[in-house]
Amino acid sequence: MKLLPIFFLITMVGGQTIQRNQLKNNILPVQTGLDILLSEKTELIQSKNIGLVTNQSGVNQDSIPNYTLLLELDHIHLKAIFAPEHGFFGNFSAGHKIEDQHLKEFPIIYSLYGNTRKPTLEMLDGLDLIIYDIQDIGARFYTFISTLGLVMEAAAEAGIPVIVLDRPNPLGGLKIEGPVLDLKYSSFVGMYPIPIRYGLTIGELAKMIVGEKWIKSIPELYVVKMQNWQRKMTFDETGLPWIKPSPNIPDLETAIIYPGMCLLEATNMSEGRGTFQPFKKIGSPWYYDEITMDMNGMKLSGVTFKKIKFTPKSIKGMSENPKYLDQKCIGLKTIILDQSNFNSVETGLKFLYIAQIMTARSFSVNSKSMNRLWGNNQLTRLLQGKEHLNKILKEINSDEALFRTQRNPYLLYD
Repeated sequence: MKLLPIFFLITMVGGQTIQRNQLKNNILPVQTGLDILLSEKTELIQSKNIGLVTNQSGVNQDSIPNYTLLLELDHIHLKAIFAPEHGFFGNFSAGHKIEDQHLKEFPIIYSLYGNTRKPTLEMLDGLDLIIYDIQDIGARFYTFISTLGLVMEAAAEAGIPVIVLDRPNPLGGLKIEGPVLDLKYSSFVGMYPIPIRYGLTIGELAKMIVGEKWIKSIPELYVVKMQNWQRKMTFDETGLPWIKPSPNIPDLETAIIYPGMCLLEATNMSEGRGTFQPFKKIGSPWYYDEITMDMNGMKLSGVTFKKIKFTPKSIKGMSENPKYLDQKCIGLKTIILDQSNFNSVETGLKFLYIAQIMTARSFSVNSKSMNRLWGNNQLTRLLQGKEHLNKILKEINSDEALFRTQRNPYLLYD
């Protein structure tokens, strides 16, 4: 079959040539599930009509898109593509509804972030197999993992097996952060009873979703494991190309900061959208510099904070209508000193606690949104003066310990 025009290859990597990272201590570069499927396990997909769930992050270790590689193979039939939030090319901002796409010399691209979020029987008609291959970010409210569950559920209902091509958790597989979601607050930004930072690869999470029966119908699931990945690795240690999974996660440092600072989305403070450093920069027009001083005064592990000023702008594909558009904001920038000791969720929690106390007249929180992001109503209650910080921190520790035990049967790597 023909390859896609070079235009699409350029678009998928943002028009930039991506070099593989230099590895430390002569560690072998990680091979993703995609690499292993195509080098060792093509029998799994021979003579199959395939539906591929993917976006711009689904590339091999040489930055070649998965769909291009599949289209090259004989006796393998790529019939449909399914794209998550942000679209097939990852160029739509958060929350933007996306239509299906019909591209020349290319299978139909069904949007799973438009009129439907779960594939319909009509979309799945004629498929023998569904492959899921998207780079996860490792935070519960990143919607790619909700798409994973809905795709597996739909596949089970249609009697179609699912193959998940495993990829690294960019944040590593050791640290767990934040409360476990109370299913009373389940939504598309949090479908499973897992912590905010859950420390699983996408393959491990898929196995846990199936094993714990967190979806209504359970498919036949096969995970193609990576080679050379270790739980202690963060993405910069894998040797794999970083392709931003969505417009507002441009680099690994942002991904590490995101689990805690994303909580600002449920408040009237800016989470940095409308700048080229979202989640690293936060603030508002009514922010007090003393908040930054107090954050530094707590001496949180692995991080420091810098006083800043910024003006959110409309940035196409990133944030067309950010909070405080064209207004001068005061705030702080999060600077990671030691990512192995940095706890993003604790940082976000303590920032919101201090900010609410110091700017109570101006600060507000959307309770429904915050409960969905946090996973229960305790943070909302804290910001309303109805809960104690130490109690929340203690319950987070308990949740993390329980989940660490619960996830053990599903771990695929040391």
